[in-house]
Amino acid sequence: MELFGQGIAWLADPANWTDPRNGIFLRLWEHVSLSAAALAAAIAIGLPIGVWIGHTGRGATAVIAIANIGRAVPSIGWLGIVFPLTLVAFGRGGLGFVPSVIALTALGIPPIVTNAYAGMREVDADLVEAGRGMGMREMDVVRQVEIPVALPVILAGIRVSAVQIVATATLAAIVGGGTLGDFIIQGIFVRALDRVVGAAILVAILAILTELAFSLLERRAISPGIRRGGQAAPIEPGGVALPRVAG
Repeated sequence: MELFGQGIAWLADPANWTDPRNGIFLRLWEHVSLSAAALAAAIAIGLPIGVWIGHTGRGATAVIAIANIGRAVPSIGWLGIVFPLTLVAFGRGGLGFVPSVIALTALGIPPIVTNAYAGMREVDADLVEAGRGMGMREMDVVRQVEIPVALPVILAGIRVSAVQIVATATLAAIVGGGTLGDFIIQGIFVRALDRVVGAAILVAILAILTELAFSLLERRAISPGIRRGGQAAPIEPGGVALPRVAG
């Protein structure tokens, strides 16, 4: 409790927030911008893949297997894989943001792919056939029938990915990516535990706020008809949403 109180005291000091070179506002901006860039990239890559294999069923086994392998790699392991490659490819430009956003993107893709696939595969086949019977083309079926019905599961996967990315962005400090992790590394190096605890509190708060924000987005994005039919499917530890049958 004493350490927790020291962390709160460190956060309460206005000087720790406004330092233009090493202030909390600066590190918080680095943390949020890096996480947002990685999440956007993960959605841009993972969502189309998950929707496509969920709609067609083609290559699903291989893609899901690769996604599961990616999930098995530890967060710091992705940095260890990406960092030497970006240094070779970009020289000093491979420090900081570039390896961090690539590693975090790789971390965020698997839950998006697996949940999009699970959501698309659980759409009632009768709804899909009805859409085709009305003369819809395949892309119209995907956009107007399958995605709206699968949206609760898809958004749940994006939420899981977002929280993972925000929590793991702390490790970007190891490769010079800034973020709130800088305070943790600095605090360990100079034995300033108040800084370590204060930064950890901020990361925890940021992750919780991310969870709450995406939960609110799920509620607002899902149509009332689907919401009445059943709540968004729960996320299991493996990251794949299991469909919930309405009672």
